[in-house]
Amino acid sequence: MTSEKPPLSGGGQILPTHTPPPPQPPAPTTTATTPDTTSPLTPSKPEPWWKIHLGRGILLDIKRRAPYYLSDWTDAWDYRVVPATIYMFFANILPALAFSLDMLHKTEGEYGVNETLLASVLGAVVFSVGACQPIVIVGVTGPITVFNYTVYNIMKDSGTYYLGFMCWIGLWSLVFHWILAVTNSCNWLRYVTRFPCDIFGFYVALIYLQKGVQILETLGDGSPFWLSVVVSLLVFCIAYICGEIGTKSTLFKHWVRVFIKDYGTPLTVIFFTGFAHMGRMRDVPLETLPTGIAFMPTVESRGWFVHFWELPLGHVFLAIPFAVLLTVLFWFDHNVSSLIAQGSEYPLRKPAGFHWDLFLLGLTTGVAGLLGLPFPNGLIPQAPFHTESLCVTEVVTSSSSSSSSTSSSDDNGKPVLKATHVVEQRVSNLAQGLITLIAMTGPLLSVLHLIPQGVLAGLFFIMGFQALEGNGITLKLLYLLQEKRLTPGNHPLRACPDKKIWLFVGLELLGFAATFAITQTVAAVGFPVFIILLIPVRAVVLPRWLSEGELGVLDGPTASEFTMVSCGGRRGWCAGGGGGWGGDGWGWDGGEEKEEK
Repeated sequence: MTSEKPPLSGGGQILPTHTPPPPQPPAPTTTATTPDTTSPLTPSKPEPWWKIHLGRGILLDIKRRAPYYLSDWTDAWDYRVVPATIYMFFANILPALAFSLDMLHKTEGEYGVNETLLASVLGAVVFSVGACQPIVIVGVTGPITVFNYTVYNIMKDSGTYYLGFMCWIGLWSLVFHWILAVTNSCNWLRYVTRFPCDIFGFYVALIYLQKGVQILETLGDGSPFWLSVVVSLLVFCIAYICGEIGTKSTLFKHWVRVFIKDYGTPLTVIFFTGFAHMGRMRDVPLETLPTGIAFMPTVESRGWFVHFWELPLGHVFLAIPFAVLLTVLFWFDHNVSSLIAQGSEYPLRKPAGFHWDLFLLGLTTGVAGLLGLPFPNGLIPQAPFHTESLCVTEVVTSSSSSSSSTSSSDDNGKPVLKATHVVEQRVSNLAQGLITLIAMTGPLLSVLHLIPQGVLAGLFFIMGFQALEGNGITLKLLYLLQEKRLTPGNHPLRACPDKKIWLFVGLELLGFAATFAITQTVAAVGFPVFIILLIPVRAVVLPRWLSEGELGVLDGPTASEFTMVSCGGRRGWCAGGGGGWGGDGWGWDGGEEKEEK
């Protein structure tokens, strides 16, 4: 057995929708008592939607996960934790710093580097220590960046105390998160399939690519601009080559490939940070990351605690509709990040807990508002990247591999990598958060200040490309565009007519286009509504145009039944690939009712 990340398509991002989920994983080898998850996931007589058992989802999440808490720390004694920590530190902090530049300029200094770093630390510490899903990376995302500066643009002409207004948005959102958590709203996740996840993942990937281009657009002209473009492309190319060598190549010794895969991207960032300051390039005035004073807010006079009581009463209640939109965004964004990070392609052994984690997310949202920080939540693509980096694999022949999704070749008899298990623990998430806290010290802020923005653009390009490469929309488009006689005869999409695939992909691209378009306008604050509507569109609209069998081929559950126990199990068309949303008499607590018995 070797400790190496498996070549999950596009860096472990959203895999093809036709990938079948693995069998329910065996009970973990731990001294703790294994929770009973063998009971049926659907009740014999589902309860009506209005019958809600307050707090049951949270209590069951804690009950299932508590026996594993000690092993969540002791299982960290594994080499995979080291590269996962280093990789996630760079993959989390550098995009967050780039997003902070957007907020710094578009909110006129209300949010800056230190606020963004502290928000990432808050999310990492709280979720690594207290969450039921500690492998989910929490930090500052592109969507919340859009939300923050859109609210600023709406309110700036009214003379509103912006951070106080954002604080009330966070406090109201805390209340809404807790209401959704205790009423077991995460059971609705049983209706979330690859369809909305692929669209949202496609949107996030394009946001990353767009952000890379926008960074380069602001870097002037002449030598600084062209040097930044060259550096960004070199960072992208070398990081991509490192990924290909580590997952698909037979070059070098095995341990060399493991090292290149684990540390290729961080070393690329470090190298080109120094490269841009060497020789004649030293005289080229490159734009670098702006930094502030260690552990101080961007606006030093304000302190870390927001005077939210200074806001007029009318603005306190005006914050409610914005808080509703924020809650809708976080409910979908964080839960989808958690689903993808615990996708069916990963052989997980420890139970999930969506309700309790939503409760924690409300807490961090309220605390971030009080401290004047950007609101942190689950990250795409960082969360699934983290799970992938914790995968332990073994080399097998493709003919004996039971899962084609973890293979680096489709030819029988060739050596491929197969994931055996994931090092599920809390240390790597906590460690990358604490390193981020250390980065707020004076010496390390000076080091971060040396990073050229062209390097950040290259990092955005590689992360966006990897997310896009493995996205279900991309994979279907590639299937439709390739020569059919060269397509393997056992390809799952062959069971569906091309015109139906084009219809399905066209609807996905339409959903993406609507979401992306609204974020480019002043109405961007309303884009969470478009995102959440993807769930009923999949449930109500698609079954009218596509048969149950066609939906079974084109779509599928995001996570395995083992993970979905926290949400009452998969229901209706989520379990079988077709059917209707309400045809089984769904209810928020039905699945848990059966399990508790």
